[in-house]
Amino acid sequence: MAGVIRRRARRQRLFRWAVLTMLGIFFLLPLVAMLEFTTRGAGGGFTLATWRLLVDWPELRQAYPDLSTGIRASFGLVLLTVALTMALLVPTVIWVRLRLPRLRRLVEFLCLLPLTIPAIVLVVGLAPVYAWVTYLLGGSPLTLTFAYTVLVLPYAYRSIDAGLSAIDVRTLAEAARSLGAGWPTVIWRVVLPNIRSAVLSAAFLTVALVLGEFTIASLLNRTNLQVAVNLLGKSSATMSVAVSLAALLLAFVLLLLLSLAGAGRRRTSEKGIS
Repeated sequence: MAGVIRRRARRQRLFRWAVLTMLGIFFLLPLVAMLEFTTRGAGGGFTLATWRLLVDWPELRQAYPDLSTGIRASFGLVLLTVALTMALLVPTVIWVRLRLPRLRRLVEFLCLLPLTIPAIVLVVGLAPVYAWVTYLLGGSPLTLTFAYTVLVLPYAYRSIDAGLSAIDVRTLAEAARSLGAGWPTVIWRVVLPNIRSAVLSAAFLTVALVLGEFTIASLLNRTNLQVAVNLLGKSSATMSVAVSLAALLLAFVLLLLLSLAGAGRRRTSEKGIS
């Protein structure tokens, strides 16, 4: 009986590694091909000229001004979208969970609604709104912050709601209130530290979405990173692929940092309990 169990465990382990290997090849092979393409010299040799230019900001700005504009716009959009999303969503979700539980379904429906609407349809609805935004605030790409905040709501809401579901937020709030803490203190110093991983997850998802968004920016005639990469692909395919690969690696690093932060928090909690 023990031999049968060991053989079954060995087969399951081999099957698991086979599946992981195939998935690794499936996901890594395109990235390796992109890296090889961007390091291929004119005579078929190896060169890092494209990557040297990519990290040399003054030279990159001079050689590809549209790309530098798109990079600056996207990083500004990342900061503004993360700040606006967290400022609107975190207090709202916590307050609804604590004080207005009957509105939870309504808030969930409103936050998840953009997920059911295609981006092209969103643009049709946002175009008249952005006509007024352009009139009042100008045509800066940073005005896309409002559209991206709407676009990221489903992912950020799910992350924060899952973090709140993992703790007894009502008991924590009642304990803090019984000790004389006001509601701002309860939200900022009691609830928020306990959902830090969920907030970080929502922020990283926001970063990934903003860095990868193309449709809304293109149709609203704004220049962000992906629009600049699309335009650059018509004149310099090597630099376009290098920027795309760098954006993918940045998203991977952010997810890795999120995983490490979550693992570190779990270890800290386990030490505190023990």
